[in-house]
Amino acid sequence: MPPSSDTTADAGWALTFGAFLLATVATFGSLFFSEIMKLPPCSLCWYQRIFMFSLPVVLLRGLLPYDAAVARYALPLAFGGLGIAVWHTLLYIGILPEEAAPCTVGVPCTQPTFTILGVLSIPVLSLLAFAGITGLLFIQRRRISP
Repeated sequence: MPPSSDTTADAGWALTFGAFLLATVATFGSLFFSEIMKLPPCSLCWYQRIFMFSLPVVLLRGLLPYDAAVARYALPLAFGGLGIAVWHTLLYIGILPEEAAPCTVGVPCTQPTFTILGVLSIPVLSLLAFAGITGLLFIQRRRISP
């Protein structure tokens, strides 16, 4: 027996809300690093911010009132940010050569500025945030959307 529409809408809302929370925490985390800790963002960080800072607005609009099609609008932002985050992380850990970095002026994209437990750098945190948001929205889209 298929789930009732109320159950489906509740699950979709919960997945979208999870993505919204993750995007909001990542947005405020990014602002904390730059404005409170005074860590200047590199070029790739700025590109990722463009995608991340848009996501809470788009996701909130999809939550109030709930719009099951919100993943259609939010997934391109999440995929774009995820792609840049993968590129940045591969540069940071040394898999891609430094010549592949667009950071020619200002802060280098491969400079270690902050880590949690020596493993979770800012590029890795961004990658995890975008992957989580993309995953939640993908599940919402595949299981819930019309």
